Amino acid sequence: MTRKKWSDLKPGQRRGFVAASLVEFALAAAAWTDLARRTPEQVRGRKPLWAAAIAVNFVGPIAYFCWGRVPADRGHGSGGADVV
Repeated sequence: MTRKKWSDLKPGQRRGFVAASLVEFALAAAAWTDLARRTPEQVRGRKPLWAAAIAVNFVGPIAYFCWGRVPADRGHGSGGADVV
């Protein structure tokens, strides 16, 4: 299997690659920002390990958002009245 060069890709393939890269970087930036703003008690596991995991393509940021954060208590900090 030969590696393709950028010049070998069709314009649609180039756009797809650039779009996927932008989404990946945006996910990672959002996950790292969220991780930095949380206290250690608000994160499942150790923060340095999650910071490293976020660097792993799409899988890391998605895993962090799904399993790395401790859910906030319902009704606290929402600014609205509690529904009974």
